[in-house]
Amino acid sequence: MNEEKLELGVQPLDAIMEERGLKNHDLVAASKDGLTHKQVQKGRHGRRLTKNIQDKIVDAISYSTGTTYKIDQLFNYR
Repeated sequence: MNEEKLELGVQPLDAIMEERGLKNHDLVAASKDGLTHKQVQKGRHGRRLTKNIQDKIVDAISYSTGTTYKIDQLFNYR
């Protein structure tokens, strides 16, 4: 049986948010898609997220920073 690892370690998303001085709430407030604090926290700490949630985070951080990000810049898994 091929079980995927759920905990993948701190993600690049966390470092980008730290550099920019962003908190989880900043992404939640910027999201137009109903992103939650818990989803952002899981994303930062490496809990495997669905592509849909990853896309929401990418959109929110891109909007918050004015920089266009791609999934592979924020997460080191697919």
